[in-house]
This record gives sequence, C-alpha cells and structure tokens, in this order.
Amino acid sequence: MLRSMTGFGRGTAREGDAEATVEVRTVNGRFAEVSVRGLGELAEREAAIQGLVKVAIDRGNATVHVSASAGDGDSGLRVDTAAAARLGALLREAAEAAGLGAGAVTVADLLRAGDVLAPAPPDPAHAETAWAATRAALADALDRLEAMRRAEGAALHDDLAARADALEGLTRDVEQRAPIRLEVARQRLRDRLGDLADVPDLDPGRLEAEAVLLADKLDVTEETVRLRSHLDQFREALVEAEPVGRRLNFLAQEIGREVNTIGSKANDAELTRLSVSMKEELEKIREQVQNVV
Repeated sequence: MLRSMTGFGRGTAREGDAEATVEVRTVNGRFAEVSVRGLGELAEREAAIQGLVKVAIDRGNATVHVSASAGDGDSGLRVDTAAAARLGALLREAAEAAGLGAGAVTVADLLRAGDVLAPAPPDPAHAETAWAATRAALADALDRLEAMRRAEGAALHDDLAARADALEGLTRDVEQRAPIRLEVARQRLRDRLGDLADVPDLDPGRLEAEAVLLADKLDVTEETVRLRSHLDQFREALVEAEPVGRRLNFLAQEIGREVNTIGSKANDAELTRLSVSMKEELEKIREQVQNVV
C-alpha cells in the first residue's frame, strides 16, 4: 500500500505527575531528516527521538515539537540560600546605615536586589518520568501520522493507477496509428519514385533500400513494447508493501524515455498529438510520485 510523505500526528500521554504532548509534521524529502524542538530538560533525548521518527517515516522531512510539563507545584526553580543570605545581610546593613532599621528589608527587596532564585538542579527521577510520558506521546503521534499518510497514500494509488491506465490507452492508440502512418509515408515515397521514373541511371535497389530505412526510422514497435513493460512494473509497484517511491520515480523516468522517442519518430500529426497527451499524463505522474514514500 502506498504511503504519502506528507502528514500530521499529535499525541498526548501522562506518566505520574508528568504530561507530554508531541506533534509530528512531515513533508516531501529525498531522505529521512528529523528536527526536534521544545525538548528543554530532555535535550539529551534528541537522538533517541530522531531515531524513532526515522524508523517510522522511512522517507521525508519531519519536524517534531515536544511539550512536557512536570505538573502543578514544580516551578523548576530553587532558592539560592547563600545568595539570599548575603543579600539580606547587605540590605540590613544598608537599612541600619540609613536609619531605617532592619525590619524595613522585605522579600521583595531581596528579589529586586539580586538573583536569589536559580534553576533547580535536574531531578533524575523526574527526567525519567518526563521521558516516559514523551515517548508514549510520540508513539501516539506517530500512529496518527501513519494513519494520515496511509489515507493520502490510498488517494495517490487511485490517481496514479488511473494515469497509468490512461497511458496504456494512449499507447494502444499509438500502436493502432503507427502502421497507418507508415503506409502513408510509403505511399509518399512511391509517389516520389513515380515522378522519377524517367530519370536515367536510377537504381531501383537503392530506392528499395531507402524505403526499408524509412520504415525502420519510423517504426515505434520497440518503444511501445518497452512502454507497456514499464507500465506493468509501475502497476505492480503500486501494490507493494514496502516503500516504492524511488522505484516509481525510476520507472517514470524510463516511461519518459520511450514517450520522448515516440514523439521524435512521430512525423505525423495524429502521433504527435498522442505523444503530447502522453507527456501531459506522465508529468502528472511525476508530480504525484514525488510525494510517495
């Protein structure tokens, strides 16, 4: 089943007093690239998150946003008691020198005078709890992302299959027109030979050789046979279980080679029209294939 490279998934989870929300967005990309934002104290888990996401998406560029909270009552700060004691002593000394008395010093004075609040040291137990919640939220987000990518992949499958069928129909029209076009070209050559019938030293064998060369130059049998083979392989790839984006892209290039050759050999208004229609369908296929994992 095809999967799209674009999608979105959001997951939430709670572990103890830690709660986490993870959002994963993916867009087209040649490889699997992952950027992670909002980790905070979980910064050391960035590589682990990138690894989990890369395995899940196979291909594409992913942006992961993590939001983890410790729950109510945990501000992430602590009182720097040594700094508070030093500032308190200094403020009391200043108050006494100004004749205000030590009672004039308040907590607000301490907070305004210096940094008595500092980041709390990391709590290993809390970090593990936050990571457990984040990992569960990530798994939820990846499940939802996968569901969306598969839904879009189903739509891509239907569109690509329909365009492959359209190319098959155009190939059939080319095969039906090619003998007619060849006979028209041969008749033109016969008419020209008729005009040269009275020319002395005209070598009939040379003229016959020219007719054979003309037929070979205009023949598109090899191209249509290869084109049908590529289309068969393209349809087979559409139902493969593993990622097939690169394979589909390669087959689209090979289909393009045959279509271009048919166009260059056209020498006929109807065949030219058919080759243009084939190129239009192929261009739409190429655009869609760029979004397949």
